[in-house]
Amino acid sequence: MLAAVVAGACVFCLLVVEASRRYKTARRGPPAKAPGAVSILKPLSGAEEGLEENLRSFFTQDFAGYEILFAVREASDPAVAVVRRLQGEFPLIPSKLLVTGEPPYPNSKVFGLARMMAEARHDLLVMSDSDIRVGADFLRVIAGEFGNPGLHVTTCPYRAAPGKSIWSVLEAIGMNTEFLAGILVARMIEGMKFAVGPTIVARRGVIEAIGGWERLKNYLAEDFVLGKLAAEAGFGVDLSSYVIEHRIGSQRWRANARHRLRWSRSTRRSRPAGYLGQAFTNPLPWALMLAAAAPAWWPLAALGALLRAAAAWATAGWVLRDPLCARRWWLIPSADLMSFASWIAGFFGNTVTWRGRRYIVERDGKFRPA
Repeated sequence: MLAAVVAGACVFCLLVVEASRRYKTARRGPPAKAPGAVSILKPLSGAEEGLEENLRSFFTQDFAGYEILFAVREASDPAVAVVRRLQGEFPLIPSKLLVTGEPPYPNSKVFGLARMMAEARHDLLVMSDSDIRVGADFLRVIAGEFGNPGLHVTTCPYRAAPGKSIWSVLEAIGMNTEFLAGILVARMIEGMKFAVGPTIVARRGVIEAIGGWERLKNYLAEDFVLGKLAAEAGFGVDLSSYVIEHRIGSQRWRANARHRLRWSRSTRRSRPAGYLGQAFTNPLPWALMLAAAAPAWWPLAALGALLRAAAAWATAGWVLRDPLCARRWWLIPSADLMSFASWIAGFFGNTVTWRGRRYIVERDGKFRPA
């Protein structure tokens, strides 16, 4: 059984390399029409590490015709002072800060997005988390992609940038070498039938057509469900060519473990078949177990480790251009073991902690306060 899992993981690694090649060599022609104006929607909660620089990168876009909307629960939120400073620094960039109050349903992020979309002036919506940093060409590239009238929703691939803690470094390495792999393979085999990640771009009409934010309000993984519903409704969903930077901060072990567990449990509930399939996305732990249980199978175990290295290079090196993995590649096995432990833990329990509050995740991916 171990040999079969390792063999399957070897095949998956080969698929990752091919999927990365197809993504990198995909021909993206000039837009069919001139890019339009853009509304950036930024839900905020607290003054996290690097927040000001993250937000500043959106105020300094080389793009004419965009606005930024921010949403916080309370006027006392520390993020408010950061936004006010940037508004004073960039008075020519249209921006608005909304204080939403307590959300009437579990997903406070969805509530903030709904309030901001109601105030947004433009059709093309960039929904981006507070821990995202981009280059000055971000909106120009994104808006250019949406010059294609057949494109309605995109997910931006992201390169995780850690803080100073070793747990943050290991998580970033895992994200950059493993998470994107599954997305690329799914895109190659069946096309993008979902959306994930901390930055999603969508046309306003798509969100309205799938039932609006009201339909997403009780889901923990609202990003995945948004893309899934859009694809099922016949709208074009794809993976953007623009790689953003995801600043994950310097979490200590306990906070990092809670974050990983929330992600694992929500993924298991949102797409249970895909979660089981993750057994094949991380061959190294299985290869080590195979070598320990049946030493005669060491050539297959070694092949699994070798192909894992090739898949990691394809995503982190080729697609993401990640300097972290290039500099600290020797930590990839440790990151794989941490990721494997989180995956195993995700099979047990149904509670998660999000922004200091505990929730119960239901079998259909919806959640409610514990």
